[in-house]
Order: sequence, then structure tokens, then C-alpha cells
Amino acid sequence: MAFVIVEEGESLESALKRFKRKVQQEAIIKEIKKHSVYLKPGERRRLKKAQALKRIRKRMKKEQQREY
Repeated sequence: MAFVIVEEGESLESALKRFKRKVQQEAIIKEIKKHSVYLKPGERRRLKKAQALKRIRKRMKKEQQREY
């Protein structure tokens, strides 16, 4: 659970920024989105495979750009 203690004299905006950063670092929102929709095991496998292929293509594209 992410929480931030507001220091004396600190603005609410800066405390909110620290809170948002902490939530992002702990991947809380990512976890909530992951559990908000049920995926069948087959769908989950297909999605994972598609993401892996996307990462591979992206890596290959970067390597080709470095060669030129």
C-alpha cells in the first residue's frame, strides 16, 4: 500500500506528485488493470506470445537502425 506523509510547509501538489510516483513504482495500477478483466488461459498465452513478438520486432528494428 502506497502512502506519503505530508511534510510541514510542503504543498499539496508536491505531495500528490510524490504519491503518484510511488504508486507507479509499486505497479499498483498495472496490477489492478490485470485483475479487472478475466482472460481464459488460451487468451492469456496468445497475448503473452504477441507481446513477446512485439518486443523482438522492436529490438530487431533498433539493431537495424544502428547498423546504418
